[in-house]
Parts: sequence; structure tokens; C-alpha cells
Amino acid sequence: MKRLVIAAAILASAHGWAGAGSADEISLTQHTLKAADGSAVPVEIATPAGKGPFPPVLFIHAKRGYEGDERAHVRELAAQGFLVVAPDWQSGRFIERWPSAHNPETELDVEAGLDYLKSLPNACKQPVGVVGLSRGPYYAIRLAAKRGPELAAIVSYYGHMQNPNAPEPDQLFRIAPEVTQITTPILFLIGDADYELRRMNSGRAFYALWERGVPVEWQEYPMARRAFDFRPDQTPEEKIAARHARERAKNWLMKWMQLTPDMRCS
Repeated sequence: MKRLVIAAAILASAHGWAGAGSADEISLTQHTLKAADGSAVPVEIATPAGKGPFPPVLFIHAKRGYEGDERAHVRELAAQGFLVVAPDWQSGRFIERWPSAHNPETELDVEAGLDYLKSLPNACKQPVGVVGLSRGPYYAIRLAAKRGPELAAIVSYYGHMQNPNAPEPDQLFRIAPEVTQITTPILFLIGDADYELRRMNSGRAFYALWERGVPVEWQEYPMARRAFDFRPDQTPEEKIAARHARERAKNWLMKWMQLTPDMRCS
């Protein structure tokens, strides 16, 4: 296991964000797991400063891959006080960036990340929070349909609420069947300048969840595009939206993970 120590204060300055404990150091470690089918699953673990146990969060990356921007997001979550495990569901299976199709076998990689997170001795023994980007929230709802009691809440950044392999009519007019089954609270974070199909798809999921009484909230950001939180060409409005989204996500996880104001498990 390779260990890197990162000063969260430097990260906060680099990414325009500051949170509780940002002057302390967080640690980032790498490990390799095995999925249920034997496939290798690279993971990164971000650990807050101080003494645990810490509230556990599973981070699920988008189909663009797990890279520097994703790593920065994971570090920000750790700086907020979360113990984060981020499984890389692409590189261990030699999947190229931006795959259009969904490979169901990669769901085993995400599930291996969940099992590993729950096994960590410095993780609170409680349902975990999930933060997913784009394709990541589709993995999250699949996981919630299968292992719902183990998940406390989901944060969906511009999430895909339909099976990417579904035919075009399903993409346009329907949501994934898992949306009609799960009871995990979901926070939707999306820009109003995101692709219309993605906004429609997520919007239908929002209404379907609310109709069933599932705790759900919708946060739409004016003048914000896809990937507003890490775009290299971020506008001033998108930079503010990113900071707001990080706080919304933190508060949502704190609420449903039943954390204390100082980010401790109750």
C-alpha cells in the first residue's frame, strides 16, 4: 500500500474550498481489492486527520475515469471529515475512458469497494453515504436496490437514472426500474445548462421517488453545465455552484447518516 500525505489547507486553496479541519493533514492511500469474480479493483482511501472512527462514504466516479479531479473531490470529502473509499471500476478491467455501454461486471467492483469500506477499523459501523458523479449514481441506485439497508443516503452529481444499455425510448421516456424500488434518500445536484435528456431523466426520477415518499431533494444551479464542479473552463457562477454543491452534499450526508455537528457518528 502506497501512502501519500496531503495538506488539506493547500488543497483548499487550490480548489477554492475550505472546510472544518482544513489546516490539518489528511492521508491518501492506495490498495487493490478483488471483486467477486476475481477481477482486480484499484481503490483509493482518503482518511481525515485525527482519531476515528469516521463516517464512511463510498465515492463512485464517472465514465471519464478516476483521475486528478476525482481525487481532489475525494480529498475534499475527507477534509470535511468523511472516511472515503473510491473504487476504480474501469482500470482494473482495462476499460477505456468514456465507455458508452454499461458493463454489469463493473458493479462487482463498486460492491467490493463497499465491503472494504465497511471492513475498515476506523469506519463507523453504520450505513454508509454514497457520492456519485454522472454514471456513478446509476451504480448507486443499483447498489441501493440490492443492499439498501447498508446505505444511508446518496448524493447524485448530474446522475444517470437509466440503464445506459437501455433502448432509446427508455432513455427518453422512462427511468431505471431501480428508482421505483429503492428507499435510500437521494440529493440531486445538476446544472440548468446540463444536457436536456439528463435533466429530464433525473427529473422523472425525482418525481417517482417523491411520489413514493422517499426522501429526495433537487438542487438545480443556474448557468451551470455538465461537470460544473470541476470543468477546466469553469465560469465564475460554476465555481460558486461547486462550493454550494459541496456544502449541500455534506449537509445531506450528515442528516441521513445522523452525524453530530463535529462530524462524529451518533
